[in-house]
Amino acid sequence: MHHLNVGLLCGMMATEEQMIASPLKPLFVEQPYYLYTPDDHKSWSLLYSRMLPQWEKYANEHFLKGISCLGLQPDRVPRLEDVNRFLRPLTGFQAQGVGGYVPAFVFFDCLRQRSFPTTVNIRPATQLDYLPEPDIFHDIAGHVPMHTDPAFAEALVRFGDCAHTAAEMVSTVGVESLTSIIRAMARFFWFTIEFGLMHSKQGLRVYGSGLLSSHGEIEHAIASPEVQRYPIQLEWVINQSFAIDHYQPLLFIVDSFDHLFSLVNQLEQWMKAGKLNHVAPGEPGVNEEDLKSFLDAGTS
Repeated sequence: MHHLNVGLLCGMMATEEQMIASPLKPLFVEQPYYLYTPDDHKSWSLLYSRMLPQWEKYANEHFLKGISCLGLQPDRVPRLEDVNRFLRPLTGFQAQGVGGYVPAFVFFDCLRQRSFPTTVNIRPATQLDYLPEPDIFHDIAGHVPMHTDPAFAEALVRFGDCAHTAAEMVSTVGVESLTSIIRAMARFFWFTIEFGLMHSKQGLRVYGSGLLSSHGEIEHAIASPEVQRYPIQLEWVINQSFAIDHYQPLLFIVDSFDHLFSLVNQLEQWMKAGKLNHVAPGEPGVNEEDLKSFLDAGTS
């Protein structure tokens, strides 16, 4: 398996233009709405229309409430300014466009500032089912409805705090331990924010954005006998590698978003205690840009 980019799995698209204005500031861009073609809007319409019945069956109630609050048009790529008009008053979060790769620390720091770096491109209609990097459908229809929920939003902000704690430890831990910490954070993000399940009165429901934006995998996550589903345990999550190019065979369940928040607190406590310094090797790989983003933050 190739080495993954932590920034990529946390929501950013790697491109040839990987340099950003400052190692600690993302290069936000205006959404070039006039460049979206009829085919782009058709892709959004196809994605949205086929996800609706899946959301109604498998998505958690907070997502369903959130997507009804955002005023998304089912037949057109959304304007970020319109999304933010609904989103910002609810939790203070806002979606901000990025044109390329954002290193891991910068991405997490954006969450701390209640800003969600959002890819502005959309997948072509010929690749509706699988795209290795995020697009605007994954980010806006998968992630952002969850950002309307105050408890979930606080967990994201708290995760950004964890990134700052990791950066503050740069002077006391070596590069090898810092790399392990970043890997542990990426795995936690993957198995919760991207691919998490939660209990509900209706049974198991999806809250992970990777599942919420995947027509096939959302049902597979809940209904397939091939999937292992376990109550989340932090020691399992931080030591569990994963692959991004097939349906996930192992998923973890939280009780609530308050439970998720407490897990983020535990993650930070374990970080301070040195329990993340030597997690199991394997995916995701931590590339030089992601590592450098933490090193730069810790010495700035």
